[in-house]
Amino acid sequence: MIAEQPTVYGVMSEIRRLTPQEQLDLLEEIAALLRAALPMQPTRSILELKGLGAPIWRGVRAQDYVGQERAAWDG
Repeated sequence: MIAEQPTVYGVMSEIRRLTPQEQLDLLEEIAALLRAALPMQPTRSILELKGLGAPIWRGVRAQDYVGQERAAWDG
């Protein structure tokens, strides 16, 4: 005798029979399974952004810019 493959609907029916805590436990197990199956993403560093906006600020004096911003706040 060949066992039938479970369907999504059949699995969902079984999940609904579980307590909320059991459903949460199942969700955690599924999340762990998926994390293990996915390829690792390389970590990124904030330092990769260094110098990204440098051309925009070229020739702008920081103190003058801050003074203009403060003047705009005062209305």
